[in-house]
Amino acid sequence: MNKLNNEMKLEFLSKSNNEAFARITVAAFAAQLDPTIEELADLKTAVSEAVTNAIIHGYEEKQGIVKIRCQIIEDEIIIEISDTGKGIEDIKLAKQPLYTTKPNLERSGMGFTIMESFMDNVEIDSILGLGTKVKMRKRIKSNIESKELQMT
Repeated sequence: MNKLNNEMKLEFLSKSNNEAFARITVAAFAAQLDPTIEELADLKTAVSEAVTNAIIHGYEEKQGIVKIRCQIIEDEIIIEISDTGKGIEDIKLAKQPLYTTKPNLERSGMGFTIMESFMDNVEIDSILGLGTKVKMRKRIKSNIESKELQMT
């Protein structure tokens, strides 16, 4: 069993101007793993997409709470972003590139595809009327390499 090194939780209103706050907070928390600039950018992009989905699709015109829980276990960061919004009717369909319920918005339909391309693993759990949880994992390779160098 892997040992939990650190954990943080964050809650904020589903306002679009909180998306940058969420992204920066997760990046600051991940900094203790000493990620590369590229790894940090990947994390920030994936968090942006998940938070934006919660705000735009989960709550639509209503206001709610977006929750983020981050854990660091050894060389991996686990990020859970959840809402108590309307939920996703068909996750498989929602994960298809360019599928969107909001075709009028810029960059629509690529959120899950982007998350999956920047993270090692993405799991989506959703119940209609109760909300959605996106759980993403990423190993920070620069941290592994620096530990290996210290051992030689």
